[in-house]
Amino acid sequence: MLEQFKESVAFIQSKTNVKPTVGIILGTGLGGLVKEIEIIDEISYGDIPHFPVSTVESHKGKLIFGKLGGKDVVAMQGRFHYYEGYNMQQVTYPVRVMKLLGIEKLFVSNASGGVNPDFEVGEIMILNDHINLFPAHPLIGKNIDELGPRFPDMSESYCPKMIDTALSIAKENDIKVSVGTYVGLTGPTLETPAEYYYVRAIGGDAVGMSTVPEIIVARHMEIPVFAISIITDLGVKGKIKKVSLQDVIDVASRQEPKMTLIMRELITRS
Repeated sequence: MLEQFKESVAFIQSKTNVKPTVGIILGTGLGGLVKEIEIIDEISYGDIPHFPVSTVESHKGKLIFGKLGGKDVVAMQGRFHYYEGYNMQQVTYPVRVMKLLGIEKLFVSNASGGVNPDFEVGEIMILNDHINLFPAHPLIGKNIDELGPRFPDMSESYCPKMIDTALSIAKENDIKVSVGTYVGLTGPTLETPAEYYYVRAIGGDAVGMSTVPEIIVARHMEIPVFAISIITDLGVKGKIKKVSLQDVIDVASRQEPKMTLIMRELITRS
């Protein structure tokens, strides 16, 4: 695997002179941050050796290199999910590659279902913890010592300093945000009412099908992480409705400018 990572990195470095210090992963309906990037180079996932290819229609499948907030960045325009049939090493492959490209911080966004009864559709939630309910784990197997320790600590999965800065940015711009725990499930089905209630009962505020594996691998490599969710539907008694992918995209797109402002300012100040 280490040789594959290095081959991917060598190919990417042959296609761009950008040396990113910031990595960004954009979730469903949340690709608008790319418009804020001064784009220098774009590389399709399918051109990169050993790189997975996104099969989700709302995920474009490109690495974007450029400048944002005065920083050199690499942004994933589309991520990979366990439900696409990829194993966890493939799902998290890009995080490994971004680290070897030189990123020092990782910024992640996602669309998720809210189970906190205080939430409304369109709520913006900053992650301060997660619960991993995926049946597989990205660190199972032989540990690659060059990438990180066998037993990484997860007591601060999400960087407290970046959370505090993001909360200050939101307050300065009169943006309502919440802070909470994200629960990772496989999908691709949305949750049943009983599953939503279960997620809430075990301490979750939101539930989704991504993010957790990427954060585990980032922390394995000691990359500080900031993650943010837009709540696109509710798994709360009396508020559960049928939801389509288009519904998720529509809500995420409406709230995206607020999330983009927080992310852009946070990257600038980080």
